[in-house]
Amino acid sequence: MAFTEDSLKKKLVQLNETQDSIATVGHWILFHRRHADKIAQFWQQRIKESPANKRLTLIYLANEIAQQAKIRKKDEFIKAFDPIIVESTSVAYKGSGPDIQNKIRRVIEVWRQRNVFRPPIQDEIERALNEIDRSRTARKPALGGSLFSASSTPPELKPVEPLAIALQKADLNVKPAVATANQDYEKLTNPSTPVPTAPVHAGALGALLKKLAQAESAVSDSIKARKELLTGLERLLETNKVKLGQEEAQLADLTTRKIAIDSRKKEVEDAIIRGLSAADTNAISAAPLPGLAQASHERPQIEELTPPPMESFTPINSPRPAVLDVPDDVPAHPLNPATVPTPPVAVPAPTVAMGQIPGADLLRSLTQAHARQEESNGTYAPGPSSAKKRKMSRSAAEDEFAVFDKDDDMKGIESNLGDLI
Repeated sequence: MAFTEDSLKKKLVQLNETQDSIATVGHWILFHRRHADKIAQFWQQRIKESPANKRLTLIYLANEIAQQAKIRKKDEFIKAFDPIIVESTSVAYKGSGPDIQNKIRRVIEVWRQRNVFRPPIQDEIERALNEIDRSRTARKPALGGSLFSASSTPPELKPVEPLAIALQKADLNVKPAVATANQDYEKLTNPSTPVPTAPVHAGALGALLKKLAQAESAVSDSIKARKELLTGLERLLETNKVKLGQEEAQLADLTTRKIAIDSRKKEVEDAIIRGLSAADTNAISAAPLPGLAQASHERPQIEELTPPPMESFTPINSPRPAVLDVPDDVPAHPLNPATVPTPPVAVPAPTVAMGQIPGADLLRSLTQAHARQEESNGTYAPGPSSAKKRKMSRSAAEDEFAVFDKDDDMKGIESNLGDLI
């Protein structure tokens, strides 16, 4: 399409804030770079006539044109924008709201980082915007390329301020780098695009590789800055949680005290109404406040950790446990204990005491009388020989009667004495 003012006006009217629309119109304008001065003047006129949101879109278009011209080393549009860029950005910035102003500030920061315009032009742009901020009656925070300013940042947010600024700068680098890399990638890999000669194709691939590397580096820097900001915010969150717990405890304490003082106030007022004496009123005032725990400065009782002696569990004069004498050669824990047969237990033969035999008293008296008679006759000679005459088959009771077998002293005793015995 040939370049005309009508075609340029139609392009700018159809322009919207999407990346595709801005890139399409930007490529068309770059193609007609021979008319760079006329296009720049028409662009400035549209800035003055358009509403605030349309002005931001026109600033985005100028950013696309200037950066692509800088990359391709086509200085026609850089030179065409130099005399008008300060006034145009000031007009777009002055009549816009804070949100649009912040976006315009981000674009200007990108221009400084990438040296799109000469440093004097860049300084003049920022100076003009700062002057607009100072002249506003309802002053907005002068961001100066950052989301925070020294005058508006609360002290609690000071630790994360540099992290937020770093993230903002990294984010500003991401959008144009990624957009440019994606645009060239789609153009070079589009099947409908004619394949150039090998040297041209190799050069295009090398340029695309460089842009992809720049976009990759920009995204990596943005990720790193965002992680650091999240870490700072988490640290700030933990600090505020601790302070919140302390403030909640203070609130509970103050609430308890307020309730206690209110109750005391009602008691004193009631005492005044009832006309109590000064002593009674003083007693009410001196009484402990209800609901408040009295602090105790006494040392708490602590249970001793040392166990009591065993004597406290053992009664006095109780028998001590027997101690077994174990030989040294006996192992403490034998693995295979030997089985020792139990020795047979000898059961003693039952013995009958003399006093348990029927008629034993009578026999003893007879025996003693017989012994006295023999002793008087001189024939009694006690000795072990008399015991040897006892037969082994007789019992001890039979031996007692054996001494009377040849005596006539048993005569006259009833014949049934044996049965009685």
